[in-house]
Amino acid sequence: MRLLTVIATMVVVAATLLVAAPPANAQSCQQLWVERNSYCKRAGYCFKTRRAIDYFGNGGCLYDREGDVPLSPDDRARINQIQAQERTYRCR
Repeated sequence: MRLLTVIATMVVVAATLLVAAPPANAQSCQQLWVERNSYCKRAGYCFKTRRAIDYFGNGGCLYDREGDVPLSPDDRARINQIQAQERTYRCR
């Protein structure tokens, strides 16, 4: 009976890890954040958060509003994909 309890616990733990963990080839939250914000940096966005300013700086920035940043349709589509991944992985 004890062996069955141990096996059942192991199955529950394994199932939890499979549901909670992103695939092994998935980008980390940090990688996703850097990629997403790199598009904005290249296009001249002026970052507001301390994290982004510390990482990217604001030298040469031109646009204070995200909606004003000139991004190609492909770049916007990729940013949307990244944001969806960030939501899936519960990135902050």
